Parts: sequence; C-alpha cells; structure tokens
Amino acid sequence: MIKIVRKYARKYPFSTLCIALIWVLSLTPFFPETPLDNVAFADKWTHFVMYGGTCAVIWWEYWRQHLRPDYEKLFLWAWLMPIVMSGVLELLQQYCTGGHRSGDLFDLAANAVGVSIGAVIGILLLKCCPKG
Repeated sequence: MIKIVRKYARKYPFSTLCIALIWVLSLTPFFPETPLDNVAFADKWTHFVMYGGTCAVIWWEYWRQHLRPDYEKLFLWAWLMPIVMSGVLELLQQYCTGGHRSGDLFDLAANAVGVSIGAVIGILLLKCCPKG
C-alpha cells in the first residue's frame, strides 16, 4: 500500500499535497477567529474553492502525465472520489472530533459544486489543449 501511495505521490505531487491539506484542515480541532467569520457563507466559499482548486489540479496533473485521457478513470478519481472523500470527512468531523467540529451537508454540497466546476475546467483543458 505504501508503494502505491509513493508512486502516485511522485506522479501527482500537487494533487497529493492538496488532498493532504484538505485532510489536515478538515480534521484540525479548531481555527482562530478571523474578520471573515462575519461574512455570509464565507465557510461555504472556502469549501468550494478548496475542492474546486484541488479537482482542477488533479485534472491538470493528469493532463501533464498522459497523452490520451481516460475519461472513466477521470470520472472516478477526479470527480467522484473527491466528493466521496468530502462525505467521509464530514462524517469524521461529526463523529470523531470529540465535538470540536461538526459535519455539515451544506459543506458537502459546496464541496461537490466545487469539484464539479473543477472538473469542467479540467475537461476544457483536455479539449482545448490536446497533446500529441
């Protein structure tokens, strides 16, 4: 299992970094207060940008590594799995952080929308900038 993780971390270093950051930030027990705490939906925008950016990075790194896109793999790994990961993290926040964090379906929705927009950006990258 470690060899597989290393292989993909070398092949997709920025995607791996983004995913690791999402895990760390999602499971950090607390955050300091910021001036943006009073901005409506600031938390949802943060989720949208984090997951959309991560998805776009996954597509970009995939584009760099492959001559021809495998859209089935991309659907699974660059769209579906980030949404599933988001759901898992929301459940972990709700049930495994000792009450310091709470799961939120609206966070999951913001993440899913971000991933979907990131996928659209990725699809445009593959269509507009073909290799070979």
